[in-house]
Amino acid sequence: MPAPELSEQWLAFLRAVDAAVDATLREPVELHCLGGFVVTVQYGFSRTTADLDYLSVAPGRAVVPLTDRAGKGSSLYEKHGLYLQYVRGASLPEYYEGRLTDILPGQFLHLRLRGLEAHDLALSKLERNSPVDRDDVHHLVKTGHIDKRTLQDRYVRELRPRVDGDPKKHDAAMEVWIESFFTN
Repeated sequence: MPAPELSEQWLAFLRAVDAAVDATLREPVELHCLGGFVVTVQYGFSRTTADLDYLSVAPGRAVVPLTDRAGKGSSLYEKHGLYLQYVRGASLPEYYEGRLTDILPGQFLHLRLRGLEAHDLALSKLERNSPVDRDDVHHLVKTGHIDKRTLQDRYVRELRPRVDGDPKKHDAAMEVWIESFFTN
């Protein structure tokens, strides 16, 4: 996969976040990223997003300082029009952490961005299943980042047993995705 392209706006924002991490926490911070930022930067989808969603941060005590410094309404948001957003309760396959990949490795001194692998990223969008989510998943399928069998297997083995409530809603959405995105 070619190196991801990052707009100057995003690069300036993330450099400012990197500096804020150094000034505030004085230790490296790792974000487990998902959402539109990952789809665009890591998987090459041409769409805009103003936020970088993350579901986990190490060290955990970094959530509040990151939100204060780079969340929506922060000074960095006011300056760059971009923000970090901590996402709680995302439905994820059980072993996603072992499949994370580095986004923009070596670009920052104190900030490490790790993105969901394509199948895990798609499955993270299944519960909400909005038109934007479906567009993202369709992009991942048509660009060859998602294999039908792997997606189905990971859903059945790693996500379905972990969903809150009745899994039939997820089953129905997965069935529509398979029928819509995999025409062969």
